[in-house]
Amino acid sequence: MLEGRVQAARDRAFVGRVAELGIFRAALSGGEKPVAVVYLHGPGGTGKSMLLRRFAAEARAAGRHVLEIDGRLIEPTPEAFAKEAETVLTDERAVLLVDTFERCQGLEVWLRDRFLTRLPAGALVVIAGRQPPDVRWVSDPGWAELLRTVALRNLALNEATDFLRLRGVPERMHAALLAFTGGHPLALTLAAAVAEGDEGERADWRPSRDVIETLLPQLIGEVPTPVHRRALEVCAHAYLTTESLLRAVLGDEAVQMFAWLRGLPFVDSAQQGLFPHDVVREALEADLLWRDPEGYAELHGKLRRHFFERIQTAPESGMLPAVGAFMYLYRTDRYTSDYTTWRGEGELWLSRCEPADHATVIDMTAEIEGPESAVLARYWLSRQPEAFRLCRSTRNDEIVGFSAWLRLTEPYGEDTDPVIETVWAHTRSSASLRHGEHLGVARFSVTSRKYRKTPHSPISPVEDLHQWRMVAEVARAGPRLAWSYLAVRAGEFWAPYLTSLGLESVADRPRVGDLTYTLFGYDWRTQPVWTWAEERTRLILSGLPGVPEAPATGRRTELVVLDRPEFDAAVRDALRELQRPAELAMNPLARSRLIVEHGAALHDVLTQAIEALRKERGGEKHHRAVAATYLRGVSTQESVAARLGLPFSTYRRHLAGGVERICDALWRQEIYGAGADQRDAGHH
Repeated sequence: MLEGRVQAARDRAFVGRVAELGIFRAALSGGEKPVAVVYLHGPGGTGKSMLLRRFAAEARAAGRHVLEIDGRLIEPTPEAFAKEAETVLTDERAVLLVDTFERCQGLEVWLRDRFLTRLPAGALVVIAGRQPPDVRWVSDPGWAELLRTVALRNLALNEATDFLRLRGVPERMHAALLAFTGGHPLALTLAAAVAEGDEGERADWRPSRDVIETLLPQLIGEVPTPVHRRALEVCAHAYLTTESLLRAVLGDEAVQMFAWLRGLPFVDSAQQGLFPHDVVREALEADLLWRDPEGYAELHGKLRRHFFERIQTAPESGMLPAVGAFMYLYRTDRYTSDYTTWRGEGELWLSRCEPADHATVIDMTAEIEGPESAVLARYWLSRQPEAFRLCRSTRNDEIVGFSAWLRLTEPYGEDTDPVIETVWAHTRSSASLRHGEHLGVARFSVTSRKYRKTPHSPISPVEDLHQWRMVAEVARAGPRLAWSYLAVRAGEFWAPYLTSLGLESVADRPRVGDLTYTLFGYDWRTQPVWTWAEERTRLILSGLPGVPEAPATGRRTELVVLDRPEFDAAVRDALRELQRPAELAMNPLARSRLIVEHGAALHDVLTQAIEALRKERGGEKHHRAVAATYLRGVSTQESVAARLGLPFSTYRRHLAGGVERICDALWRQEIYGAGADQRDAGHH
C-alpha cells in the first residue's frame, strides 16, 4: 500500500534524536519508576510531528494500541478532547500521542488535573507542542516522578550533515545550508529540496524567496500586531536584545514587547539579553530585507546609533559588549564575518593589569613575540601601566592574552621602540599633532598559545577583544585623538580586513628582533569617528539588494586639517568674506571638523561666535567692533570707527582683540569638540 511506501521514505529520512528515542523506549517498557507522561516541546519546525510518528511506529511494533490526536483538528474543549481520547482510559497498554498541543493549550490544567489522573497504570501519553509545560507540572510532587520533559532542539552538526547526505545534497553546498539552517529540521528539509534542484551546485547557496515564505510562518506562528513584528525584527538584527534596546526603537511599548519575546519558544535568554534561534534570525532578516528594504535600513540606523552611543557612554565593564553588539550589525560584510568570531560571550573577560601581573605579561611577550619585544613590554609597563588590559578565562581566571593602548602626546619612546619611532615619523610626514591632540597606538595585541582556536577559524575570541578594544578606545577618545595606529605581525593576513575599515598601511615596516611589524593608521581629523560609523553603514547597506542609496551627507568627506597659524588665517579670511557666499564656500574652514561637527554653515558658526563675544568679560566692546566691521557691511574701517564714535587706534585695538578671541574660541572647538566647555577646554 502507498501508506507503507510513505512510511518507508520517512524512516529513511529520519536521523538523530537518539536521546529522545531512548526516553520514549524506556517509558514504553516501564520499569521500577515508570513514566506516565512525556512532554515534548520545541519551536515550530524542529521535527516534533516526525518524532511522534516514529514513536507511533515503535509503539505499534511493541504491540501497543496507539491513539493519535492533532490539536489543529479538534475543538479545544474538555468535552471534545475527552471524546477523542476516551479509549485510552480503558486500555492500560494504550499510547496517546497529542500533536500540535499549542492549538489547545488552554486545556493544559484540565488535562493534568482531571483527565490524565484517570489513566490506567500502564498507559503512556506523549504531549508535543511549542510551549514548555506549565510550572505546576514540576512543582506538584504527585507528578514529579511521572512526568518527563524533553526540549526538542535543532539537529547536531553531524546529524544535520547525515541528513543532507541522505538527501543527496552535494557536499560542496553543505556549509552554506548548515550555516543558514543551524540544523533546524524543517529548514534543512526545505533547503535540501531547493538545493537538489540547483544544477549549478553553488557553494555560496542562499535561501530562495520560496523557502523563506514557506519557512517563516512555520517558525514564528502568528504575530499579533505590527509592533510585535518590529520587536521580532529588532531581536533578529541585534546580537542580544534588551528592554533598553527595544525602548530605543519602540518607545513605551518596550516592556510589553520584551516580555512577549521572552515567552516565545524560538527565543532564548542569555545573561545580557534575548536572542532568537539561528534559522529564525536568518529568515526574519531575509524577509524584512525583501519586503521592506527601506525599513531594514532605518532599523539598522537606529540600532547603530544606539550601540555607538553605548560604546561612548558605558562604564568600562560594558564597553566591549557594546562594541561587539555594534560590530554584529555588520556581520553580512564578508570581511567583518571572516575576521570576527563573536564567541567570547561568557568565555572571556577583560581586567586591568595590576603590578602582580607584569611578570606574566612580560613572559607571554617573550614567548609569543621574542625577548626584544619583552624588553619593550617592560618599558611601556613602567611608563603607561594603565594602557594594558588582560584577557582572562572565566573558567579559571587564567591570562590568555593582553593588549596595550598607548596614549602619546610627545615622542618619548621613539628612541627605544622601533614601532613608536615609525609611528611618529609617519605622523610628522602626514600632518603633525596640534596642541591638545594625541596619538593612540595599539602597540601589543598578544594571544597566548595556551588559548585554543577552533579548527575552522584562524581567529580566536581573544582577537575579537583585541580589535573591539581598539574600536572602543577610538570611539571614547573624543576629538583630541588625531591618529590611531595598530601594529600587527601578520600584516598580509589582516590587511584585507583593516583596509576595508578605512585604515591605511604605513610603508615603513619596523623590525623588533626577528619580527617585522605592519602598521595601519587612520587620521581621525580627516573623518571623525561618527562619520566613519555612518560611512560603514552606507557601504554595508549599499551592497544589499533593494536598499536605497544613502543620501550624499552619509558619504565620506575628507576634512581639512589646519595647524594653528593656518586656522587663524582662515578665520580672518572668513570674517572678511562673511557677506560673500561664493568666496566663503571656498574657505578651508568650510571643510574643517569645526563646521562638520556643528552641522551648520560656516556663516552661521561665525555669526554665533561674534554674538558670543557679548557674554565674555569685557567682551561688549569687542563685539561692537567686530559686528560693525563684518556684519553691517560698512565699506572701510575708518567709517566703522567713525560710526562707533571711537578713535581709529582704539577701534583697531578692540577689533584685533575681538578677532583674537573668536580665533581662540573656534580653535578650542576644533580641537575639543563643539560640545566641550570652552573655558574648561582651555586648561587641557
